[in-house]
This record gives sequence, C-alpha cells and structure tokens, in this order.
Amino acid sequence: MQIILLLILAVFHVVMTDYLMTNPDFYQLSPYTWESDEFRALKLGECVAEMEPVDVEAVTTWMIEQEYDLTGFEGQDHISERIEKRRPSEYRKLQNAYNIIFRDLKYFPIPSSTDKDMPNVTYENGWMDNRTYGGQRGHEGCDIMGNQRPRGTYPVVSMSDGVVEKVGWLEKGGWRIGIRTASGLYLYYAHLYDYSKDWKEGDEVTAGELLGFMGDSGYSAIEGTVGNFDVHLHVGMYLRTDHYEELSVNPYWVLKYLEKYRLRYCY
Repeated sequence: MQIILLLILAVFHVVMTDYLMTNPDFYQLSPYTWESDEFRALKLGECVAEMEPVDVEAVTTWMIEQEYDLTGFEGQDHISERIEKRRPSEYRKLQNAYNIIFRDLKYFPIPSSTDKDMPNVTYENGWMDNRTYGGQRGHEGCDIMGNQRPRGTYPVVSMSDGVVEKVGWLEKGGWRIGIRTASGLYLYYAHLYDYSKDWKEGDEVTAGELLGFMGDSGYSAIEGTVGNFDVHLHVGMYLRTDHYEELSVNPYWVLKYLEKYRLRYCY
C-alpha cells in the first residue's frame, strides 16, 4: 500500500512540475493590489502605447502576470479566464480602473503645428520626481515642455469629453482646469497662461476643444504669478477608488498612447 501511495505521489509531482514549467503564471502572479504604488506608476510600456485601441482585457491580465510592469514586455497571447478565476476581485477592479482611464480619452493635449518651424513639445517620465515647493513631495503627473517658445504659444485641448469640475487659480498649479470624464477619470491641466474662454464649474467640454494656452503660472499664493519655472503643461490623472477620493496615476504612457491621436492646429 505504501509503495502504491509513493508511486501516486511521484506521478503527481512529475505532472505538476511539468505544468508549472509550461504555465509559469500559475505561481508567478503579482503580489500587488490595484491601489498600490506599482499600479499607480502605470508602467504600460510600448506594447500598450502602440495599441489601437487599448485591449483592456489583455492589459489587465499582463499587468497581474508581470507584476504591474510592462516596460520591456513585448506582449503575448493571454488567457484572462485563468487569472480572473484565481483573483476575481482584483481582476475586476483593475480592469475597471483601466477602462476608466482609457475609455473616454481621444486626443493628445497639445496639437501639432502647421508651422514646420515650430519646435515640437517634449516630455519624459518624471513620475514621483522630487519637488520642493510647499515641502518635499513626489511629482504626481507628467510635464509636457514647451520652453522653446514664450508662454501662450502652445494651445492646450481637452483630451476627452467631460465636465469642468475645478477652474481658476491654485497656488501650486497656477491657472488650472480640472475635467471629469463620463467614466470618472479626473484630468488636471495646470500652469496655463490663459483660458480660451471664461470657464465655469459645470461647463460641458468636448474632446479636442481648446481649453487655453501653455504657460508658467503658479508656485505662488499671489494670483497671476508667472516665471518661477519653464513654460510647460502639467498633466495629472486621478481615480476615485475604494479608499481614495483622488488616487493619482502616472500619465506618461497614456500620453505616449495618445500621440497617435494628435490634432493639427495653425499656430
């Protein structure tokens, strides 16, 4: 009897070892939650930036399998059902978060210029870089730089349809406007030079609509202060979650995705 039991265990061990070797995601699933710093960093990588449109189901599965980091990941076939069954609550919440982020986004916030001599804007992944104004803190956004031209040169358009939730002067953000999409994503455009019109809270906005112009306003309690840093647009993205009214997420790879949907303006 003992010999038979040992043989059964040996066979089971061989079968399971073979399964795990050919199905590494069975035991290598991300330990992180969808509200973690790893999720917030939104390391979507080129494989997602190049999608048209974003396959949220694939992204959700890959993120869980790859420990929330797709930079350097080239993408592969995915079996979402297996991940969803093992972590149904995390999977659904993560999938919903990516849907909120991508569902309503349509355009890159700075149109390209019809003037071939106009320098293009630039941006880098500065997520959680150190900031010191108002105390030590991490940078919760992405800066699109337009410092080769004076404040007021580059137009800023809405990335989505939505409703104006906040507008006006903010000490750190200068002239800013915050727009809530239908899915619930809060989009924050800061350091504007000027607004395109007298925006009011509750105003409806359409994707591609001119919001204002890139500037260098802010870092002062005195309304209208400019010149404390280079001309740029700060883009912020925030989610409402189970435990946070505003959970910031990194816009960098989302902006990389939106570059293929860029309007063209005469300026």
